Amino acid sequence: MATLDLPVLRDILRECAGEDDAADLGGDILDVPFSDLGYDSLALLETASVIQRRFGARLADDAVTQAQTPRALLDLTNRAIAGDG
Repeated sequence: MATLDLPVLRDILRECAGEDDAADLGGDILDVPFSDLGYDSLALLETASVIQRRFGARLADDAVTQAQTPRALLDLTNRAIAGDG
């Protein structure tokens, strides 16, 4: 079963926010808060929707909005993909 990795998450984040609106997602962003990257809860919910369509991972809205960093969202998603979350 596929897992979500940072390069794919970056692509999804850019897709959901639009390339022009997205903050610099290059470099080590794993522990940078989404708020510092320019993503609000609505952008994260859209991101979760795309993740669900692509990976079949059902993510609860409250869990998504509580994931404060890309690392937290990756962990949440990959647990859901594995059936542990």
